[in-house]
Amino acid sequence: MRVKLLSLCMLWLSFSVFSQEYFPKNDGVKTSKNSYTAFTNAKIYVTPTEVLENATLLIQKGKVIAAGTSIEVPDNSITINLEGKYIYPSFIDIYSEFGVEKPKRQRSSGPQYDASRKGYYWNDHIIPDQDAVNKFKFDTNKAKELVENGFGVVNTHIADGIVRGSGVLVALNSEANNSERILEQKSSQFLSFDKSAASNQSYPTSLMGAMALLRQLYHDADWYAKGNADNKDMAIEALIKNQELPQIFDAGNNKLNALRANKIGNEFDIKYIIKGSGYEYERIDEIKNLNSPLIIPLNFPNAYDVTDPYQASKVSLSDMRQWNQAPTNLSVLSSNNISFALTTAENKKVSEFKSNLMKAIEYGLAPEIALAALTEVPAKLLGKSDEMGSLKNGTHANFLITSGPLFEKSTTLYENWVQGQKHIINNMNIKDIRGDYNLKVNGTEYNLSIKGKIESPSIEIKKDTLKIASKLEYNNGWVNVFFAPETDGSKTYTRLTTKVTKSDNLNGSGVLANGTSVSWYATKTSDFESKKKQDKNEEQPKVFPVSFPNKAYGFKNTPQQETILFKNATVWTNENEGVLKNTDVLVKNGKIAEIGTNLSSNEARVIDATGKHLTTGIIDEHSHIAADAINEAGHNSSAEVNIGDVVNPDDINIYRNLSGGVTTIQILHGSANPIGGRSALIKLKWGGSAEDMLIDNAPKFIKFALGENVKQSNWGTTQTIRFPQTRMGVEQVFTDYFQRAKEYKESWNNYNQLSRRAKANSKAPRYDIEMETIAEIINKERFISCHSYVQSEINMLMKVADNFNFNVNTFTHILEGYKVADKMVEHGVGGSTFSDWWAYKYEVKDAIPYNAAIMHDAGVTVAINSDDAEMSRRLNQEAAKTIKYGGVSEEDAWKFVTLNPAKLLHLDDRIGSIKKGKDADLVLWSDHPLSIYAIAEKTMIEGTVYYDYETMQEMQNSINTERNELINMMIAAKNNGMKTQAPVKKEEKHFHCDSL
Repeated sequence: MRVKLLSLCMLWLSFSVFSQEYFPKNDGVKTSKNSYTAFTNAKIYVTPTEVLENATLLIQKGKVIAAGTSIEVPDNSITINLEGKYIYPSFIDIYSEFGVEKPKRQRSSGPQYDASRKGYYWNDHIIPDQDAVNKFKFDTNKAKELVENGFGVVNTHIADGIVRGSGVLVALNSEANNSERILEQKSSQFLSFDKSAASNQSYPTSLMGAMALLRQLYHDADWYAKGNADNKDMAIEALIKNQELPQIFDAGNNKLNALRANKIGNEFDIKYIIKGSGYEYERIDEIKNLNSPLIIPLNFPNAYDVTDPYQASKVSLSDMRQWNQAPTNLSVLSSNNISFALTTAENKKVSEFKSNLMKAIEYGLAPEIALAALTEVPAKLLGKSDEMGSLKNGTHANFLITSGPLFEKSTTLYENWVQGQKHIINNMNIKDIRGDYNLKVNGTEYNLSIKGKIESPSIEIKKDTLKIASKLEYNNGWVNVFFAPETDGSKTYTRLTTKVTKSDNLNGSGVLANGTSVSWYATKTSDFESKKKQDKNEEQPKVFPVSFPNKAYGFKNTPQQETILFKNATVWTNENEGVLKNTDVLVKNGKIAEIGTNLSSNEARVIDATGKHLTTGIIDEHSHIAADAINEAGHNSSAEVNIGDVVNPDDINIYRNLSGGVTTIQILHGSANPIGGRSALIKLKWGGSAEDMLIDNAPKFIKFALGENVKQSNWGTTQTIRFPQTRMGVEQVFTDYFQRAKEYKESWNNYNQLSRRAKANSKAPRYDIEMETIAEIINKERFISCHSYVQSEINMLMKVADNFNFNVNTFTHILEGYKVADKMVEHGVGGSTFSDWWAYKYEVKDAIPYNAAIMHDAGVTVAINSDDAEMSRRLNQEAAKTIKYGGVSEEDAWKFVTLNPAKLLHLDDRIGSIKKGKDADLVLWSDHPLSIYAIAEKTMIEGTVYYDYETMQEMQNSINTERNELINMMIAAKNNGMKTQAPVKKEEKHFHCDSL
C-alpha cells in the first residue's frame, strides 16, 4: 500500500510541479510573459456561424482575450498583420488513442472462466477503474502529424475492454509539459462491445453476451450504490464515479451496433455519445430516432480493382454501393439534423482523414457543418464549450491561420496555435505568385498560368492554344521554370529563374534550349481565383440510391400493406374445412378478412389465383439465420443473453427464405451450453428494421441443449475445465440452476412482502438477469426448446422438469424421439425434427427418416425444422418427405411446417392457418405446395407482399445493370489514379447450433 501511495504521489507531482508560480528559480532570470499578441485585419471564424471581417484576435497567456472588429490593442502587444488571411478554431478529436498504448493480446493455453483481478468486478473486461492519464505518454511525432492537419486537442483513452475507464483531454502543445497540456485528467468514460486484450477470460464470447454483461453491470452498480453489497468492488465504485462524465460508446464497424448501444442506454437512462460506423446513411431513419449525438469516422472504402471480370464477380453489390455511397454519409446526417463530431480514429494517416473530409464536402457536406463537427460539437459533447471549440473570450488560444477558406483545396494552412504556442506548418510570409501571366522569352510570347497551393503551385504554359510540357519549382523565394518550347517531341528545355520581389510581375534570366542566355519577363494579367463548382450535379460522380436493405434485392421503397383479393385459389386452410377448391380470400388491414366464393371488394387489388395454391406462410421453429451471433459459449449457462439483441435484418437469407414461402422463424441460441440464451421470434419483413421484425408480445422462449456439444466433446483437448464434461454433469447443471432460481425468487418474494420500514432497514436481493430468466421457466412464463438426440437425456430433462413442476415445451432435433414418443405425449412436449438427417455425428447414429411419422402417430405435435440456412428455404419439400417416410397425409405433412410449429411457438391463435381474423401471412404457389416444382409466386406478411417472383426477376436485371455501371465507375477511378483494393470474396456466415 505504501508503494502504491508513493507512486500516486509521484504521478501527481509530475502533473503539478511545473505549474507552481511560487517555486524559486535558480537557473536564470525569472520573468513573466504578460504581453499580448494581436492578429489584425483577418477574417475570423469565432464559431462556424459567427464570422468577423477585417477583425482582430487578441490573446494572452494562452487564452483568447477578445475577438472583434473594434478591439483596442494594448501597448504591450506583438501585432501580426493577417490582411487577406483567415483564422479558425483548431480542431478537436473527441475519440482518440493518442499517446496511450493498447495492452497486447495475452496468449492463452486454455479457457479462463474466473476474473484475474481480486477486489474488482467478476469480469476482467469491465475496467472502469483504469484511467488513461496514468498510461499517457506524449507522442511528439503523432502530435506533429495531428497539428499539421489542424488538430489542437484530443480526447484520448485506453481502447481496450467493454467498460474502458476514463479518458484524458490533451492539448497538442509540443512545447509544454504534461501539467500544462493535460486539460482534464478524467474527461469522459469510454465503452465498447469488445473484450480486453489484457485478459483471457472467456465470457463474453459474443456480441449478445457483451450486451447482457453491460446490463447486469448497470443493475449491479445500482444495487451496490444503494448499500446492498457486503463486499467492496473497486470497479463498480469507479463506474459510479464515472457516471457523471460524458459516456462515449464505440459501436464498432457494424452499422447496427449504434442502435444496439442506444438500446442499452435507453434501458438505463444513460445518454451515450455513440461512435458510429460511417455507414449511418443506410439506416438513417433509425439513426435519427436515436436522438443521440454521434462521432463519425472518415474512412471511405477504396474502389475495387475490377478490371478482371472474374475478380469483379467476387465483389458484392453492397460492397460496390458502399464505395459509391459512403462519401455522402455526413451530408445525409446533416440534412437529417443529426448532430455529429468527427474523428480520425479509423485513419492510418491523418492526411487520409483530411482528404476524405474534402471528399465529403464535395458530396454535399456544408463547410460550416464540417467546421462545427471538428470544433463546436466535440467541445459541447465534452462539456467544454467555455474552454475550447471557438474563439470566444476566455477559451484556449487554439486556432489556425490559413490563406483562404479552410476547406478549399487551394488553401494553405500556415500556422496552428495551441494554448497560445505557435506551430508553423507553412511559411506565412511566402508570396502568392499564383495568377495568369503574359510570358515573353527571346521574342516569343506564351500564356503562363500558375495555380494550386501557394506553397507548392503548379504551372501551365500555352503557345496560342497549344499546351506545352512544363514544370515549376518554388523554394525559399526563388522560382525555377522548365518548359519545352518545341512541340515536335524533342527533349530540350528552356530554363528560367528569378528571385520573387514585391512586384506582381516576374522577370529574370534563363537559358534557352540551345544554351543561349536570355532575359525573360512575365507580366501578370489577372489574380488567381479558386475554381468553384458551377454545377455540382455535373461534376459529382453519380450516387446510387439507397435500398432497404442496402444490398441486392433490397427495395427502393419499403413495401406497404395492401388490400388484396385472391380469386379462385386452391386454399389450404389447415382448419376443419381442409383444402378448399376455387376459393377466394380477402386480405384487409393485415388480416384475413373473408374466405369464400364470389367475393368482391372495390378497394382491393385482385390477383387471379386460378390453378394455383394459397397457403399460410411456412414457420421454421428452429433457425439460425438473421442474427449476428448464435452462441454465447463463455459459461455453462447463458440465460441472460437475448438473440433479440442481435437480429440482423440485412441477412440475404431472409429474402431467400421468403422465396421459399417462409414467413416466421424462431432464431434459437446455439448448443454451446446446457442452458442457452433467449430466443427471438421474428417475421421476415425484408427491408424493415430489427425491431420491425420482432413479433409484438411474442411468447418467451429459451434454448436448452443436451448431448455432445454442451459437454464439449469435440471442442479440443484444452476444453476440459468447464463443468459439465459428462452427460451426468448436464443433469446436475439443470438441477442446480433451477434450485438456485427457485431460491432467488423466494428471496425476492420475502423481501417484497416486507413493510416499507422493514425494507428500509433490510438489504435488497441482487437483481440477476440470468436467475430472473430461469425463474420464468419454473413459473411457466418462458418455454424451453431443447436441442436433443439421445433418448436417455430426453427422459432425463423431462424428469427434471417434473421435479420443478413445469413442462419442457419442445424437443428440437429429437432424432430418437420415436423411442420415447409415448413418454413425450405423457409429459406434453412437442417434437421439432429433421425430416431425414442422420449419421453426421456419433449421437445421431440411431436416427431414422420415419421419426416424424412415428411421433405424429403417437400423438406428439410434430414440426419439421431447418437449423440450416439452405434447408430453410425448402421446408415445403422437407415436409413432403414425411409422406414417403411414414405415409403421413398431405394435409398433416403441410401442418408440420405451418400450424404445428405455430402451436409449438404458442402463436397458433395468430398464424399457422387461413382463418378469418388471423394475420395475413400467406403464400401463393404456382403448383401443389409439397411439390418440388412449386414456386412461391408471392409471399405476404400481415398483408404486405415482401416477395414477388416476377419482381425478383426484374430486380435481377436491375442488379446486373447497376453492377456493370459501378464496375465501369471503379475502372475509371483506377485510371484516374485513385487507390484501389483487391477484390475478395466474402464468405457468407451460415450459423448452426455449434457455430462459435
